[in-house]
Amino acid sequence: MDLIIGFIISFILVQFLLGVCHILFFWKSIPVKKLDKIPFVSILVAARNEENQLPRLLESFEKLNYPADKLEFLFADDQSEDTTFSILSQWCKKQSNARVWKVEEFDPAKNPKAQAIAFIEKKSQGEFLFFTDADCQVPPNWIEGLLAGFSEKTGLVIGVTQVKGIRLFEKFQELDWWLTLSFIKVASDWEIPTTGMGNNMCISRKAYEESGGFEKIKFSLTEDLEISKSILREGFKIFNQVSPVALANTKAERSIGDLLSQRKRWMHGVMTLPVYMKALLALQFFYFPAIIYLLFLNLPLALGLWFLKSALQASFLIKFARKAGKSPSLFTSLIFDFYLFPITLLTIVYYFWPSATKWKSRNYS
Repeated sequence: MDLIIGFIISFILVQFLLGVCHILFFWKSIPVKKLDKIPFVSILVAARNEENQLPRLLESFEKLNYPADKLEFLFADDQSEDTTFSILSQWCKKQSNARVWKVEEFDPAKNPKAQAIAFIEKKSQGEFLFFTDADCQVPPNWIEGLLAGFSEKTGLVIGVTQVKGIRLFEKFQELDWWLTLSFIKVASDWEIPTTGMGNNMCISRKAYEESGGFEKIKFSLTEDLEISKSILREGFKIFNQVSPVALANTKAERSIGDLLSQRKRWMHGVMTLPVYMKALLALQFFYFPAIIYLLFLNLPLALGLWFLKSALQASFLIKFARKAGKSPSLFTSLIFDFYLFPITLLTIVYYFWPSATKWKSRNYS
């Protein structure tokens, strides 16, 4: 029992120290400032079967505060089976700086989304390449917000993304994203390589071309992770901009089945991370069996340690979200572990379960 208690206390102490140190000394964000030179930028979106989500994205594009003559919108229709291409075509007809292509020929050995993005990138002219997903919405100052994060050595700037939902299940997903994004921010500030964020990121033209871009990455269901690895290998840095001007919104998954399908795809990327990163994630998971075991041995002590951990975690999540201009519920944050443990366990089981990974109406074995 002493070993279990020691493990739990050590886990909580490490979490506390990391949280305090990061709140006090890190979480760097760079405010938007007037650009000395306004660069020409390209926004690239690959869409597949997104007829229900696209109108919101396109509406947010119309509200961008950036000169139209310094901006282009490039869309790739990735073999959609609905009215996605029609919606994009009609919108592009109304914009002098927007174009859309049907991308129908793919190499089966490569990620179709990565290939679609690579196709429209060749048509682009921007000094900076912005990426988001068809089910997202971006803020009016999104372009300036991400551009502010670039320095001479920066090749990739990542924004933050909030899952928007009403039900408790969807609110838990929002916290889950805040937790993941806070880890990415911690790693980014400490210059530890993690991942890109395909629904909210910007890559400089220089970094994109020197890394080989999406066209050169190996097959992966997490193409944003692979492009970030390529950029880091070329000596560029990644900066994570946590700010309201860099905050995009995305939809929550409606069911546990949909959520597990999403997480199974993400797990393919997690399994390619360095050993020390996987060890940290494993440590976070094994806290739960340890605390459950302690509940049977010493209920008051277990409940006290559990509450301490939940309080520290809630404080960390709320502090992080406020940097992006949002304020999650304290109550939901305190009971977040009742969602996190079962979903993490189910994700691990589902990842190893012998079934195909479903993504964008396609199956991958």
